[in-house]
Amino acid sequence: MTQNQRHEIETLIAQTALGNQNAFSKLYDATSGKLLAVCMRVLSERAAAEDAVQEVYVKVWKNAGRYQVTGHSPMTWLITIARNTSIDRLRSRRSDDDIADHSERIASPELSPEQSAIAASESKRIMGCMDELKPDRRAAISGAYLDGKSYKDLSEQFAVPLNTMRTWLRRDLAALRECMTR
Repeated sequence: MTQNQRHEIETLIAQTALGNQNAFSKLYDATSGKLLAVCMRVLSERAAAEDAVQEVYVKVWKNAGRYQVTGHSPMTWLITIARNTSIDRLRSRRSDDDIADHSERIASPELSPEQSAIAASESKRIMGCMDELKPDRRAAISGAYLDGKSYKDLSEQFAVPLNTMRTWLRRDLAALRECMTR
């Protein structure tokens, strides 16, 4: 990329930050081919790459004001957005595939009598192990893993620092694991 092209793209990004749709259109024309190639390299499917490019330009439109002329190529900034967007889409796709794989393996939502007996036995074991924890720690574990509370919410509820709450949960989960193996 020549110095002149680089300056032109930096100017287009700056004008896009001001809401100039014409500049945004020119930025798209000047850079979309390269960004599509980056997305194709990560996603390997043209339709997915095109969708990713569209998302990239939405991000560019919304975040153009964050671009700083720092001596780095403006294409580096755009390529980073394209690459990260593509990786996020790839991870999402893999996560969706994993969910589909697991749902196909589920035979029936109802438990058999044997499965019910095993589940009841396991539940008693888990509750017995939970009873071995201090009451505040038991409440924190229940809040995090049964009620879906965040670490931050729990740290406020128990008036402890956030990292202390993380430590409590990590240690108490290890204690529960150990208890369940006995």
